[in-house]
Amino acid sequence: MKATHVAVGVIQNLTGEILIAKRPDHLHQGGLWEFPGGKIESGESVEAALKRELAEELSISVLNAKPLLVLEYNYPDKLVLLDAWLVDSFTGVAVGNEGQAVRWVAQSDLKAYEFPQANIPIIEKLNSL
Repeated sequence: MKATHVAVGVIQNLTGEILIAKRPDHLHQGGLWEFPGGKIESGESVEAALKRELAEELSISVLNAKPLLVLEYNYPDKLVLLDAWLVDSFTGVAVGNEGQAVRWVAQSDLKAYEFPQANIPIIEKLNSL
């Protein structure tokens, strides 16, 4: 099974809160909260995909991002390769352009939300920083 390569943005605002978005019910892992992002297109760099996806999904422009964690996760029906980047500087106000709920939450409160299993190592990595 070929992995779906995904650019993931762990977006942090000036007060240290993290932006999460709710996956639409009809998508894989629908109804769960996630860190925004999307599939990397052929020939596209991870950073370019991250900037494109966050502009499309949230109407924000990434000013600074750095690699956080790369992990592969094998769901029973899908293999994903998550390339998570910490976005600590951006312009714009994040809105759910695709109708998804978005929410700023304290990093310590992330554990109160239900995430896809593949996102758990990202939360663990954040908590170890």
